[in-house]
Amino acid sequence: MAKQLLGKEVTAALNEKIKAQVAELESRGVKPTLGIIRVGERPDDVSYERGATKRCETLGVAYEKFLLPADVTQEELMATLDKANKDDNIHGILIFRPLPKHLDEAAVIKALKPEKDVDGITDGSMVGVFAGTKQGFPPCTPQACMEILDHYGIDCTGKKAVVVGRSLVVGKPAAMMLLKKNATVTVCHTRTVDMPSVVKEAEIVIVAAGRAGVVDGSYLCAGQTVIDVGINVNEEGKLCGDVKFDEAEPVVDAITPVPGGVGSVTTSVLVGHVVEAAARTLQ
Repeated sequence: MAKQLLGKEVTAALNEKIKAQVAELESRGVKPTLGIIRVGERPDDVSYERGATKRCETLGVAYEKFLLPADVTQEELMATLDKANKDDNIHGILIFRPLPKHLDEAAVIKALKPEKDVDGITDGSMVGVFAGTKQGFPPCTPQACMEILDHYGIDCTGKKAVVVGRSLVVGKPAAMMLLKKNATVTVCHTRTVDMPSVVKEAEIVIVAAGRAGVVDGSYLCAGQTVIDVGINVNEEGKLCGDVKFDEAEPVVDAITPVPGGVGSVTTSVLVGHVVEAAARTLQ
């Protein structure tokens, strides 16, 4: 039976660290502040916003909301972003995506200052991830995966790691972050030949395929640590991951549950980025 890598334990440790950083910044006259730009009322955006603001309140981080109607013009949205970019009291900016189809999302992302890109969506942040520099911030989800590995003492050095998925949101940055931890990394995708045998050779597996239950028992073996990034709704209306948990859990050494795994860590990572962005203004 696998050890469950619970997100709540990782979050608790991160939160204590963040609280201490906030106290230090406040003693130096800086109040870490997140700017939230939301267009329209998409239920998933509103839900994530609620979780983010609640976490901010818990950790002593301020926030300012810029709520725009779904039919907002490109000019109005860009003006709002420009205002947040130029406000020295706002240290990080979260822009909810996807934006309505009439808006040029690429132009919005390009206009966001990398030093305020706490969600890791700009080219500048990607450069930071791939070059290993302090430019921008990594996307929150792959960093949450790394936080879980660190918290549970899973050393990546010299280990074979496989990432299932090659998106810029999770797969590619996760691969780069594993390389930074001295793992030997393989990235699998829809064109990978005999994916089960490739995944089976890994000691650490991060699954971000975006499809419920795509990794089943045939992909897995004893001794593996599995980080399941997927959040899907199954036929019964229940949340499930990209890994078939009931087939994986009896076989592997450790696995993140869904829900209760990676997703629960990402909000603390986001708030941590805001605090780090505030700290960088003092350097």
